[in-house]
Amino acid sequence: MTGKRPTIALLTDYLSGEYQSEVCFGVERAARLHDVNLVVAFGETHARPGYSLVVSNSIYPLIGVQTADAVVVVSSALTNHLGIEGTYAFCRSYAALPMCSVGLAMDGIPSVIVDNTRGAETAVAHMVDDHACRRVAYISGPANNEEAKLRAGAYRRALEARALPYDERLFVFGDFMPDGGRRAMRELLARRVEFDAVVAGNDNMALGAMDTLKAHGIDVPGDVLVCGFDDVAVSRVTRPSLTTVRQPIKELGALAVETVLRLMRGEPVPECNLLSVELTRRESCGCGYYAALPRAAEAGSSPGRLPVAEQREELERALARAVTASADSLKGWPRALLLALEEDLAGREGAFVQALRALLDAAGREGVALDQFQRAITLLRARVRPAPGGAPDRDLERLWHTSRVLIGHASVRAEGEKRLYLELASVNLSWTGMCFSTALSLPALRRTLAAELPRLDLTHVSVSLYDDPQRAALKSLFLMENSREVEPPPASFPSWRLAPPGFLSSADRFSVVAMPLAFGEAEHFGVAVVNSGANEVVYDAVRLQIGSAMKAVAMHREIVRQVEIRERLEQERVQQESRVAEHIQTALAPVELAIDGLELAAYMRPTADVGGDYYDVIATPQGGWLGIGDVAGHGLAAGLVMLMIQSMVAAMTRRDPTASPSSIVSALNRAIHENIRARLRRDEHATLLLLRYERGGRVTFAGAHDDMIVCRASTQRCTCIPSTGVWVGVLPSIDALTPDAELELEEGDLLVLYSDGITEARDAHQEQFGLERLCAAIEAAQGAPVDAIRDRILREVEGWCPSPDDDITLVVARYRAPAASAPAPA
Repeated sequence: MTGKRPTIALLTDYLSGEYQSEVCFGVERAARLHDVNLVVAFGETHARPGYSLVVSNSIYPLIGVQTADAVVVVSSALTNHLGIEGTYAFCRSYAALPMCSVGLAMDGIPSVIVDNTRGAETAVAHMVDDHACRRVAYISGPANNEEAKLRAGAYRRALEARALPYDERLFVFGDFMPDGGRRAMRELLARRVEFDAVVAGNDNMALGAMDTLKAHGIDVPGDVLVCGFDDVAVSRVTRPSLTTVRQPIKELGALAVETVLRLMRGEPVPECNLLSVELTRRESCGCGYYAALPRAAEAGSSPGRLPVAEQREELERALARAVTASADSLKGWPRALLLALEEDLAGREGAFVQALRALLDAAGREGVALDQFQRAITLLRARVRPAPGGAPDRDLERLWHTSRVLIGHASVRAEGEKRLYLELASVNLSWTGMCFSTALSLPALRRTLAAELPRLDLTHVSVSLYDDPQRAALKSLFLMENSREVEPPPASFPSWRLAPPGFLSSADRFSVVAMPLAFGEAEHFGVAVVNSGANEVVYDAVRLQIGSAMKAVAMHREIVRQVEIRERLEQERVQQESRVAEHIQTALAPVELAIDGLELAAYMRPTADVGGDYYDVIATPQGGWLGIGDVAGHGLAAGLVMLMIQSMVAAMTRRDPTASPSSIVSALNRAIHENIRARLRRDEHATLLLLRYERGGRVTFAGAHDDMIVCRASTQRCTCIPSTGVWVGVLPSIDALTPDAELELEEGDLLVLYSDGITEARDAHQEQFGLERLCAAIEAAQGAPVDAIRDRILREVEGWCPSPDDDITLVVARYRAPAASAPAPA
């Protein structure tokens, strides 16, 4: 795999975090600069309590001397899961390879780190020395994270150095995630201890803490000052913008690559490279962009304003300090900008703006925070005067104004493009997730991979499945090159190759992401290798989507196998099959009936030979979903079709709680039609009605089933609302025939869903119970609790027909507008 061009492996926990993605950006940039291959391997997507990183059963054991020539380990991220000792053991497993640790200093292993101690001390010093704060709270990262320990220790020492007492009530743990910052701030407020500033161990927790402060009516920075650590991109665009300690994350990744390349050449390297950090003052501490004004130390010793030529070298140094832009492609930018300024001042109008525009374009491509260049303009405005005989001051002021506008537009455009790219990736991921959830066979999964991955900017893809219980060999399932599916080779290959021979052995440099395909921590299906360059959120999500699809394929394969067995033995085992089908139907009924704003009661009773009634209640943050349906026919096949409907509805509504009911019904229909007609070779179909309830009372519904009944509290009379769709499973596509419709529930209104086992129940004279009797029973009991209404309906149906020959399903819901949340104490 290595060939003539070296291959470096980057090992991290996940990619969608700002810290991890910035490190990856720096590693990728350096790998491209040094013309080496890069394999980014990750296996864990949840860096939060309750999830663990299972090293022995993930992608990491596949990385070794046969796979890579050197390893870069993001130890600062892995220690969240493994602890410091576990991280040491993890790194020692790669002792045969040149290695560099990022973010965590490790004895005996070359490391690149930032000055965590100085950074945290600087943050506390700014709050105490510059803003006269005396009660500084601290939100620490995880207790087993080494960087978090260093920053927390520096917080205590900074207080001690200023003769401020350490108050343990002002110290709280988080988890480096925004939700952790929110929880930590809620805990801090619950202690009812006074504080006038908050320093957080990273930006994510600082931003989460600010959310909680705002929710409690506490103004930032009017009431409490806030400072973070890292300077991730979002910290610049929040409101207020976040004061933070900037660490050169990209530079950490680039320096790690240079370190392992030197090790590969046999050159000595420092045991630890310590990169400096700096305080970036923004609005959350009250400084805002006054921080752009040059300090005396930065302004140099020359008094007043001078022409550029008389202070060029000094200005170059000051500009380099004002902007963090260390990419090789940007080397020398201060000199180039100053030369253009001299040309502009000498009469070549537009030279400076043209040079600034080119600089902003280049810096944007390298991921530099463009708003930093405002500091450069502030510096130049304070230090530069027109050359003798040149443009007057007013023309120079016009130049500075034009430059500021240019930087502002470029910064907003860069952040807007990033946001747009992220939103587009999220929309596409939502769609692909729905498609994956209905791919219930390997051929269908391959078709979905070929159709959906290119829209996520994944154009070079290898998906391989383990070919033996020991997971020592893989067999290719799917290959894509340049967005075009190609036939995978039939032979298996060693797992350490990650992808079939030829995929990673071209003459061109490659940069790929390798990730395990698994479901939970126990079921491991194989390995996916995809091109880098997509939005970082794509990799974590696609890994989970493909793993879930593989689980669904396995489950569906088992279901189909069971159906075939059952049908061959149908005559001999009909009673046993009926018991199995009844268990499927009743076991999948919702255990809890809980949706905010709805009082719910439900009932399902299968008949002796078991039909395929279905209902479900799924709560969401916005409200919830109700579903009801009936599979035509009886027996195990009807029960299995009902199982397919239940699992697909649950998967799709949980993946996108705000989806339209019509889109879910249409997507489900395509899968059900193929499964029933092509795979089961049967002709069952089903009624299905899906309702998306919103807490404000709006109900959006689609599908075809018996009429819904709404009993209005204001009139105490029932209204029958017909569904307008078509049955699922009859046609290959029902998109055009499945519209969404809406109804509004008001306080106290009843919504009743039922199966035709109620309305078509017949008495001894073969007369049906009917819709009119059902409405009368509802109106007679409409003021009673929902379970009493349910029981009255069932009693009347049983009295009408003691031995029904069809399943009976009933759902009764009363709308109670959710009370507004009480304001939290200040």
